[in-house]
Amino acid sequence: MLRLTWVQPEDLIGHELRQAALDGREPSAIAARWRAAGGGEAPSCAGASPGPASRYLRTLAEDLLDELADLPSRLADSEPTDLTKIRASCPSWPAPAPAAPTPQNYEAAWLGRAVGCLLGKPVEKLPLEAIRRLAGSTGNWPLNTYFTAEGVPEELLAAHPWNRRSARTSLAENIDGMPEDDDLNYPLLNLLLLRRHGRDFTTTDVARLWLDELPAGRTFTAERIACRNLLLGIEPPHTARHRNPFREWIGALIRADVHGWTNPGDPAAAAEQAHRDATLTHTANGVYAAMFTAAVIARAATGSADIHSCLRTGLTVIPPKSRLAQAVHHAVRLAHTHEDFDTVVDALHATHAHTHHWVHAVPNTALIAAALTHANGDFTGSICRAVSGGWDTDSNGATAGSIAALLAGSPAALPHRWTAPLKNRLATSVADFNGTGFDAPAHLTHDLSHRLTPLEAARP
Repeated sequence: MLRLTWVQPEDLIGHELRQAALDGREPSAIAARWRAAGGGEAPSCAGASPGPASRYLRTLAEDLLDELADLPSRLADSEPTDLTKIRASCPSWPAPAPAAPTPQNYEAAWLGRAVGCLLGKPVEKLPLEAIRRLAGSTGNWPLNTYFTAEGVPEELLAAHPWNRRSARTSLAENIDGMPEDDDLNYPLLNLLLLRRHGRDFTTTDVARLWLDELPAGRTFTAERIACRNLLLGIEPPHTARHRNPFREWIGALIRADVHGWTNPGDPAAAAEQAHRDATLTHTANGVYAAMFTAAVIARAATGSADIHSCLRTGLTVIPPKSRLAQAVHHAVRLAHTHEDFDTVVDALHATHAHTHHWVHAVPNTALIAAALTHANGDFTGSICRAVSGGWDTDSNGATAGSIAALLAGSPAALPHRWTAPLKNRLATSVADFNGTGFDAPAHLTHDLSHRLTPLEAARP
């Protein structure tokens, strides 16, 4: 029997109880009712829950999800989702400083995103200790190159198997071009979005594009919930809120790069563009993670900034009292304080691992900021630190790789050992991009960064 994950009410309720506690609501009474009725905890994001619930439990889960949504939040004033309120809370909203990146700059960024994603794919979902032991068993710790199964003791592989979906295409001995991944699919979708609608696209335009071009089986967590909500007739931005406990997870962040790339030197415009995209699926800190990333990238695209000024710029577009801003500040301080990055990672895990899911935007954005800071923006150092920190390894590697490669400036500036296995070939289910080289989306990104209207965007 086919049982879809991340959409069933009995699967969502445990995640929503956890999310409610994080975003300032008091869910304990509702949690007690769920447990008294025989309901379980949130299933792992790694797979399906044990089986379908009874009709009674499913109906109860639906009712409780709606009750949780109505609970007041003590964080509502410090963590708004409305863009006007976000801007009002940011005292240093950034001014533009126009820049003109070249197609080679964008090709580096696309390659960097792919390399970082590929590095993290075989260890996605694995616990931190497993990542360290698997890499260390082949002499690859501190992490410095792609993971390999060659030389890993059988008992270690039995205890900590690679990501079952990814190992066959992402271990060093198996890499043959860039395999399909949502961390590349979403940036490609956003190229289509801008080509069709220009920079003035609406959140509804994003929704229509997804229904036209995004296979439902390629969506996960918040994105799958939003697609379900659209098919139920729910319109944005309610698609992000209705029975969606994943609305502060990492999905919007991984869609943010194109918004930064196409607004070089204008982090405010990049953040606003990312906001319109993110609010289809996310709220509050899930949206801030996308805005932060887009602003960092827009600043990096000037070609005259270091990573530290880029990260500071990212913080200017998110509410300073938000959990995300506080987590990024903490992560950057740790990275400046400790010479050993493992010590930084251990401190981040001690802070976040027991309160946040491993796909939540807050710990993952903090880890990305720490990795970039500690590596001083160096490409190899950034992607290896981001992946070695665990949690959502492929997404973190992708974002760190995109930013660090953009700072590096050109494909030639990226070590050949990272880019050669990609063979300038990209697999995707998005439109006509499957099998193209990285130069193709790079040139389109460059083209779109100079186009201002939907009419211009539609021209060949």
